[in-house]
Amino acid sequence: MFQEFKKFIMRGNVLDMAIGIIIGAAFGTVIKSLVDDIIMPPIGRLLGGVDFTNLFVNLGPGDYKALADAKAAGASTINYGVFINNIITFLIVAFAVFLLVRAVNRLRDKEKEAPPAAPTTKKCPECLSEIPLDAKRCAFCTSVVE
Repeated sequence: MFQEFKKFIMRGNVLDMAIGIIIGAAFGTVIKSLVDDIIMPPIGRLLGGVDFTNLFVNLGPGDYKALADAKAAGASTINYGVFINNIITFLIVAFAVFLLVRAVNRLRDKEKEAPPAAPTTKKCPECLSEIPLDAKRCAFCTSVVE
């Protein structure tokens, strides 16, 4: 059973999938940092100093200045600022995946458009065997070829 499992794990598509998941997780972390640390602060500044991570609606009693304070107190909240950050993160990841797929499709299209290779053989008019283009006589039937 161990040998069968080892054979399954070492198959190319399983390894490719595992590598894709690991790279995807790392890519997601980088994009999340890009949104949270680089994109959202200037947008918040332009909108009057708004910190999107602290945009929330408290559903219970009490008044909290920050989302961390509300969570520490165990208050029920609707965290729409975090949701906005996650939407922007999703859009950036989706756009990056779109660009990647577009580039791969263009490479595939270029492969399909490649001109066919020039023929290197021709058919003997007598026996219809494949012979080299420069042949003067057929190697199979010995007839003279133009």
